[in-house]
Amino acid sequence: MKINITNQEITDFTGDIIIINLFEGVRTPGGATSTMDKALSGIISKLIRKGELSGKLGETVIVHTFGKIKADKVLIVGLGKANDLNVEQIRKAAGAAIKRARKAGARKVGTIVHGAGIGGIEPKLAAQALTEGSLLALYEFKKYKKSHKKPIIHLSIVEMDRRKISKFKKGAETGTILAQAQNIARDFINEPGNNLTPEKLELKLKKAIKTLGLNKIIQYRALKKKDLETLKMGALMSVARGSNNKPAFIVLRYKNARKPLTCLIGKTVTFDSGGISLKSPAGMSLMKGDMSGGAAVIGATLALAKAKTRVNLMTIIPAVENMPSGTASRPGDVVTAMNKKSIEIVSTDAEGRMTLADAICYAEQKKARTIIDIATLTGGCVVALGNIAAAVMGNDQRLIDLLLCCAEKTGEKMWQLPLFDEYKKQIKSDIADVKNSGGRGASAITAGLFLKKFVDKAQWVHIDMAGKEISEKESFYTPKGGTGYGVRTLFELVQKL
Repeated sequence: MKINITNQEITDFTGDIIIINLFEGVRTPGGATSTMDKALSGIISKLIRKGELSGKLGETVIVHTFGKIKADKVLIVGLGKANDLNVEQIRKAAGAAIKRARKAGARKVGTIVHGAGIGGIEPKLAAQALTEGSLLALYEFKKYKKSHKKPIIHLSIVEMDRRKISKFKKGAETGTILAQAQNIARDFINEPGNNLTPEKLELKLKKAIKTLGLNKIIQYRALKKKDLETLKMGALMSVARGSNNKPAFIVLRYKNARKPLTCLIGKTVTFDSGGISLKSPAGMSLMKGDMSGGAAVIGATLALAKAKTRVNLMTIIPAVENMPSGTASRPGDVVTAMNKKSIEIVSTDAEGRMTLADAICYAEQKKARTIIDIATLTGGCVVALGNIAAAVMGNDQRLIDLLLCCAEKTGEKMWQLPLFDEYKKQIKSDIADVKNSGGRGASAITAGLFLKKFVDKAQWVHIDMAGKEISEKESFYTPKGGTGYGVRTLFELVQKL
């Protein structure tokens, strides 16, 4: 879908549908909605009086114009209560509106920028949120099943005030970059495990980098099994050894600034059966999404490069498959990570932290100043925070606070959990330096404490996004399937750093 900015009156837009808005509880429309109401002989006011239009967030009502303006139809979307308006509400409203427009068969759509007028939101941010919500809402994974939905081919952002046009253009450009990157992450997550083995993920990533025209500015390196053995990544290799599909430790480098090295690490278990500690069959098909941390850092890296962000960045995607076999690791085995710390494997289903341990060691070896890891790490995160928020832990409160601030802006909810010393005894081993699982109690926290043991000098933050990677129901701008959670927050965080 092409997006452009036009400087014109909303009543002059020529197309299938023009989108306007209404705050909840408003009895007399204002701004652009008032202009449209007058052009349509007060039909919007009549709908409000009759209770057919309330302005509730995401509510959509379509009215025919019968030639009174140039567009065939007007779509009014609810913004919710005016006091609650923020960029996330704009994303949600934009997503609800564009999906309703597609359902109505529209091919050419116009829209005002929600919140940039009497809503008081900064114009660039409002246009960015509108663009993100629209492009994310229209996402479909069509590789294996044809869609019967007619696509919207053109979206025009309509604005009469010429002074806002340049800000809208900048916001729409950033929003397009971020939405496209998040949709690429969704594509990775939605791929079935048989078509996204570590080797196939590597090929798919190379193609994405080339398609976006970033192959000359993103350096790509993939360490294979022999390389990992040479580096003595015993923790990661303990996970990979059960599968016939060999691991791929992918390192992306994007540098256009003399700054301390920032490292993004994403858990990338392309399919997680649990290994010898086999998972229950119920819901195991969703374990194709256990590489969603990797998808998040891929999407964020592509967006940062596309936006020409001034940063010194290394991104690590430690891709493995966790399968049971005669060569798989056993509960009770002891392996040694890259930093020479020994690990007792209590559960082969606590595999993600094993791959992240060696990835963190690699980042430390490369002298990363800041390490940010994101992973679908523990069921305990889902128990504690459900499918709404990710858990955040780390060794630097300023970095954690900055991350939480970025998450608030992007609408990707996060909540800090404590790494109290009292929890350390749960991962104490009698025969090794550390156990890879501390049991069910505080499992998200003990997983964080496990990772902390492999952080040496860097400031570090860990995001446990378990439960956020795949949505089983559609919402405002999130379709069923892979969500691409984390892409926009990581982008914001690295830009802030």
